[in-house]
Amino acid sequence: MKIVHTKDTMSDIYLDAVKIRRQVFMLEQGVPGEIEIDKYEAACIHFVLYGDNNESIATCRLLPLAEGMIKLQRMAVQKEFRGHDYGRVIVESAEQFAKEQGYNTITLGAQITALGFYEKMGYIKEGEMFLDAAIEHYQMNKQF
Repeated sequence: MKIVHTKDTMSDIYLDAVKIRRQVFMLEQGVPGEIEIDKYEAACIHFVLYGDNNESIATCRLLPLAEGMIKLQRMAVQKEFRGHDYGRVIVESAEQFAKEQGYNTITLGAQITALGFYEKMGYIKEGEMFLDAAIEHYQMNKQF
């Protein structure tokens, strides 16, 4: 198992990230393509977790915001690999990267179904529920 990251939207790593996101967000959850693949793609750092057979298992991206703050987005695990802790592994890798780059806060919009996952990882829910791509979310933050 390995985790790699890139900012190169022409790389195979990025294409693997998009493949997972298409499957999970667009096909499973019905998110329109114009919302899922957005204007921030080139500004983000894209992470992909690969299995022992080099299959792409999970992805997420980090979008730098303001001084000291970065946003975790598009975290997804392929359906057949869920329930094996891969989500935690890729989020921890993104968090470590953010720390190494000098960020002290990660923010994210968590789907309601993922609140417990992020709470276990130390994220704190803030504010009211909001809709993103017609899916209920809460803002969550974690400080290092």
